[in-house]
Amino acid sequence: MRRAILTTRPLWILLLMVAAVTGGRVENVEYWKQYGDSRLYKSLTRENVVGHTKNVIIFIGDGMGMSTITAARIYKGQLAGKSGEENQLAFEHFPTVGLSKTYNVDKQVPDSAGTATAMFTGVKSNYYMLGLDSNAKFNECDAAINEKSRLDSIMTWAQAEGKHTGIVTTTRITHATPAALYAHSNSRDWECDSEIPPVFRGCTKDIARQLVEEEPGKNFRVILGGGMRQFGIQVDPGTDDSCDRTDGRNLLETWMKGKTNYLFVNNTADLMSADTTKVDYLLGLFGPGHMPYALQRDRGPKGTPSLQEMTSQAMKVLSRHREGYVLMVEGGRIDHGHHANYAQMALHEAAELDDAVAYAASNTNPADTLIIVTADHSHAFTINGYPNRGNDILGYASKSSVDVPYETLTYANGPGFYTHLASNSSNCTGSLWRVIAEEERKQATYRHFSPYYLGDETHAGEDVPVYSSGPSSHLLSGVFEQNYIAHVIGYSACIGPARVYCSDDNNVGMLRSHSGSTTVLPTKILLVFLLIFTLVSKNRR
Repeated sequence: MRRAILTTRPLWILLLMVAAVTGGRVENVEYWKQYGDSRLYKSLTRENVVGHTKNVIIFIGDGMGMSTITAARIYKGQLAGKSGEENQLAFEHFPTVGLSKTYNVDKQVPDSAGTATAMFTGVKSNYYMLGLDSNAKFNECDAAINEKSRLDSIMTWAQAEGKHTGIVTTTRITHATPAALYAHSNSRDWECDSEIPPVFRGCTKDIARQLVEEEPGKNFRVILGGGMRQFGIQVDPGTDDSCDRTDGRNLLETWMKGKTNYLFVNNTADLMSADTTKVDYLLGLFGPGHMPYALQRDRGPKGTPSLQEMTSQAMKVLSRHREGYVLMVEGGRIDHGHHANYAQMALHEAAELDDAVAYAASNTNPADTLIIVTADHSHAFTINGYPNRGNDILGYASKSSVDVPYETLTYANGPGFYTHLASNSSNCTGSLWRVIAEEERKQATYRHFSPYYLGDETHAGEDVPVYSSGPSSHLLSGVFEQNYIAHVIGYSACIGPARVYCSDDNNVGMLRSHSGSTTVLPTKILLVFLLIFTLVSKNRR
């Protein structure tokens, strides 16, 4: 009986695939039974990729919590002409899913500096600080304390084992998430010398200088993102409100020193025409500050590249190295869209990240590349109401009790409050909220509803998903503290402190005793105890 079932299941899977492609599926009882059976078959026949990895690619969707992932799935499906709900993002095909607990040491709801420090160093730390443990002081530099609090990241671990490293982001390359990979700073805001309080400028370097002057940043083979102003490059700031250098340094020149076969690019054409078979060091800065939102970027040759394009070029440069690489790719402007209550912007940025993940998954070998997709934190963003199947995810869900339509996607707080407020008058007799014309709602900069005004919408504190594939990815299942991610990367790639577990060929030995409530003994010792127990039991008989 079992053999008969197994031989028919691949046919069911094929039929489901054909129906999905042709758009002719009927979601009747038989469809759902077949879907459940095929999914069960896939789970039962799945084999974990054990052993160690040559390469690691970690994708960070900044602020990409569960509501954002669900909404982005529907949004991307609707862009493809589907109803949306049945769509799957590229990373949702990954075999392992876990949940990461994102709180900082000192905050219930975290920021990106503390969360990135946890993910990339394996140690949780405080809100707003980078690469320093919780003993360091926020916004105050004490050289002695900082030296003791200094944390090494996965990039330092990787470089120590001869791997090449790189970062790709749609934010400034000195922004919180990428900076946690190379910087040690008492404030994430210290991106330029001008942002450090004068009294502390002799105590620490700004984040941009740390990138090009100190390890591991100065050894990065690929750096792609925004942030010309932080490098001291003279450029029209436009609407960018980030910092300028006041020390007269040109960090582009600093980056070039001592390097051969390097290339600096600042537009799509130059990036995509780069001879990645010859470039050893690639730096791309695409704008004075953050890169433009994907919906607003110039797609011409002199414009800014997509996240997928940056990812592809980064991988081509790094993959030439025999010892492998570690690459971090951030879709950083998901977060910025949410902060402004720009739901469409945020979802489109998430879709762009998914395109980059799809490229990486299609152009790597799952036997030698660990790919992780996660968020640093979530946002105060929800999918609500009872909209019909296939309803525009950016549209109205239904009407409220006061006959004013409400949106499927809303925020708990943020600047969208005043977009929707009809009147500030305490004598208002009608609805407090205005009905917004469809033309206005179609704009990418349209702010979705918020019932509580804040100039900047906040993060949220719930756990975020972690999707993974490749060697050791099965270790990222269950619910775990966010800092655990770095430990799995270390074990999988045999870098950093966790490399001690890599010396046993079977990947099960060398389990050291840990402080805490549980002590794990090496397998061989357990076998000896079992043998002694068996002999004693026989003698008693």
